[in-house]
Amino acid sequence: MSMTDPIADFLTRIRNALSARKVVVEAPASKMKMHIAEVLKREGYIKHYSLKEDGAWKTIVVELKYNNDNTPAIEGIKRVSRPGQRIYVGTEEIPKVRGGLGIAIITTSKGVMTDREARRQHIGGEVVCYVW
Repeated sequence: MSMTDPIADFLTRIRNALSARKVVVEAPASKMKMHIAEVLKREGYIKHYSLKEDGAWKTIVVELKYNNDNTPAIEGIKRVSRPGQRIYVGTEEIPKVRGGLGIAIITTSKGVMTDREARRQHIGGEVVCYVW
């Protein structure tokens, strides 16, 4: 059975693992999921991610990050653009998440990046998700 929105599935797996206080979460791998995990790691929302190959199947393994008081580093994660309704923004319309305390992950012509990086490079793109 094919999945209609694999990115939403990946974000939901992360959200569910955080609420269950899991340390590691696995999901079927794709290039887009690897790029999203790279942005999350670079911004300090996850500890580490890796690619696990088992024959023809590839799985992305994400090691979640918790603060000293055992609260998740990711308070919330929300899918914005979806297959039925793509959300594109120009440079001037790039949203600020939680007044700049969170990030918007945007896919642009120069790759997947945060809202701050996209503003700095003066490029717009598709808003994938919000993380705070």
